[in-house]
Amino acid sequence: MAITAAMVKELRERTGAGMMECKQALTDAGGDMDAAVETLRKKGAAKADKKAGRIAAEGAIASASSGDGGAAALVEVNCETDFVAKDENFAAYVKAVAETVLRRRPADLEALKRAPLEGVDTTVDEARVELISKIGENLDVRRFAVLDADAGGRIDNYLHGSRIGVLVKLRGGAEPLGRDVAMHVAASRPLCIDKDAVPAETLAKEREIYQSQAQESGKPAEIVAKIVDGKVQKYINEITLLGQPFVKDPEQSVGKLLGAQGAEVMEFVRFEVGEGLEKREDDFVAEVMAQAKGA
Repeated sequence: MAITAAMVKELRERTGAGMMECKQALTDAGGDMDAAVETLRKKGAAKADKKAGRIAAEGAIASASSGDGGAAALVEVNCETDFVAKDENFAAYVKAVAETVLRRRPADLEALKRAPLEGVDTTVDEARVELISKIGENLDVRRFAVLDADAGGRIDNYLHGSRIGVLVKLRGGAEPLGRDVAMHVAASRPLCIDKDAVPAETLAKEREIYQSQAQESGKPAEIVAKIVDGKVQKYINEITLLGQPFVKDPEQSVGKLLGAQGAEVMEFVRFEVGEGLEKREDDFVAEVMAQAKGA
């Protein structure tokens, strides 16, 4: 497989490794991007894989709440440009979809699209098609989530503008705690609540990478083992909600904050506009050349 400059550029952005190192890693991996990332990490040439933080698509996040902490919903609707993402008609549609999710509790996206949109006489999808004809861009209702509180608990939500939305299911603690934790989730991007929720294969893969890195140091096996254990624990703290330093008070972890107030996070949902989606990159020069050749 031919290794293109675009592939090398993507790998550099994901890992921070040098251009020649990236090209060689891609060559060795036969063009497999994920395998090349892992190779660079094992060699210590890559600090981390930045793939998860790559945000490309446009759109908006909206939430709807029961008002008493009993339930809340979160939705993401995508559009093509930032200009439309800021349009008041688009924003009103996204909010109405969130209200629809909270009230109708659809089983999946298809059921949501068929549901009557809150405040109008059309379905969610019919309203989407009408809005497309009005604004001239394709729109897509991408995903949604609903959380319901347990007895003695509550659901808190936090929106950072219209690009990040969080729901937190909390049991115990004072009322402001839920919003503080939701704000922390928005800022710090935990992947799961605690170590028990981290997939075993994920930890095994990280341990293998750290093992390869540590062995390059030439240190004795018992020292290598301690280094690897330390790095694995650091990784767990970085990706788990309870292990992360609380954003409003980095001197304590979120776990200690919750423990001090007798509270427990049962579940959380975090949406960020476009995460995991690729934005189309138009090659304007190539487009002009193609048009010129066809003229």
